[in-house]
Amino acid sequence: MVSAAGGAHAQPAFELADCRLDGVSVPARCGSLTVFEDRAAGAGRTLDLEIVVIPAVSDNADPDPLFFLAGGPGQAATDLAGPTLPLFADVRRSRDLVFVDQRGTGGSGRMRCAFFEGDSAEEAVGESLQFDALPLDELRECLAEVEAGADPRQYTTPVAMDDLDAVRAALGYERINLYGGSYGTRAALVYMRRHPDRVRTAVLDGLAPVAMRLPTNMNADAHRALDRLFADCAADPGCREAFPDLPATFAAVLEELEANPRRLDTTHPRTGEPFALEMSAVGFAGGLRNALYNTTLSSLVPWTVTRAAAGDFAPFLAQLAPLVESGEAINVGMFLSVVCAEDVARLAAGEAERMAGEGMLGRLTMEVTNDACSVWPAAELPDDYFEPVRSAAPALLLSGDLDPVTPPRWGETVMDGLTDALHVVAPGAGHGVLPRGCTRDVVAEFIEAGTHAGLDASCIERLRRPPFLLSAAGTDP
Repeated sequence: MVSAAGGAHAQPAFELADCRLDGVSVPARCGSLTVFEDRAAGAGRTLDLEIVVIPAVSDNADPDPLFFLAGGPGQAATDLAGPTLPLFADVRRSRDLVFVDQRGTGGSGRMRCAFFEGDSAEEAVGESLQFDALPLDELRECLAEVEAGADPRQYTTPVAMDDLDAVRAALGYERINLYGGSYGTRAALVYMRRHPDRVRTAVLDGLAPVAMRLPTNMNADAHRALDRLFADCAADPGCREAFPDLPATFAAVLEELEANPRRLDTTHPRTGEPFALEMSAVGFAGGLRNALYNTTLSSLVPWTVTRAAAGDFAPFLAQLAPLVESGEAINVGMFLSVVCAEDVARLAAGEAERMAGEGMLGRLTMEVTNDACSVWPAAELPDDYFEPVRSAAPALLLSGDLDPVTPPRWGETVMDGLTDALHVVAPGAGHGVLPRGCTRDVVAEFIEAGTHAGLDASCIERLRRPPFLLSAAGTDP
């Protein structure tokens, strides 16, 4: 039977309606599924899960769709349908694409308060590039506002993955394919553990497993990525000539900002609004860490660091402009509900403070997260939740070797529990391999075949870092 979702499977348990989404040029079907906020109790307050199905092109579609699991944690999957659609164009020829806003994000019971949403355009502009700690008094006020309509303890990954399976069942799909990026890999792994018979394949891009105590890896993984960038610049004749001692230049910027933080009166790089901020050493390092996620942005790092050493921070702020909008799309409440319960709660006393002092790049994120979790309530999860996920489902793992937050070592950790998995490392990719080069073709081939046996992923292993920007004029001709 052909369902309202567009695939060949059982009739769904609720109606989807035709809809048009911003940035999506093809028809879609939209709807929502009502679930209990407290799934264990099966009673009380409810929330509606926002669902978007982009039907397969084929009238005789395969019965197993691709479910997209967003990152963050805190991104809304339906917001990413537009930019994601071209990456799965080949998959969509024969399979529905399904986007479900995880509880606490987008249209699925988003935890709202004035602090998160921004009371005004000026405040939203100001908060998007601040490099200081989260104001805890305002966070407490926000929590009180959130708790008037939601229990933050009910927004962890295992609860959300049971939501996802309820959506699968309601749409009438027997088995599904999973794609998860960044935190979405953790969500996918948890789904694989809790609903093993429902997984046909899984593509995990930038592994953030349940074993990762998120704040503790920030410094080590980010400094590894920065050291790789310094080495690659030194090995490139043009970059070496333009920036002959980049590590020392970077150290000099941090030393100067440590002694003399700078007040910058500038304009917001994306909105053009007047903007003032206090640039500290830890703030500069934290912003640089964010730029390392994307290899195109990180190709600007030698130049922006050198300009900062000369007292010009405008290129640095402009480098971060593409990251501002994506950062604003994160629901902070859902982020904290996940991270405080699944990562920070497992830290020994003083561990976060000690590890924050072991490097500069991740210090700000670690300190802010640890402080925020002293306010935000955390669910108690059973000890076995943190054990490695074991699964026999065919899985394709993707890691960027230049990734500052989920480098290949985390993929190797996950491989220990998967009996039918292939781990592919992209030498020139940062955080998220799917958009790079031939990766989308390899992913489509894997999903179509339902196995990695015979899969040729060598083109991914040939990906290289983009050329370094050597000046405002660009790269070497």
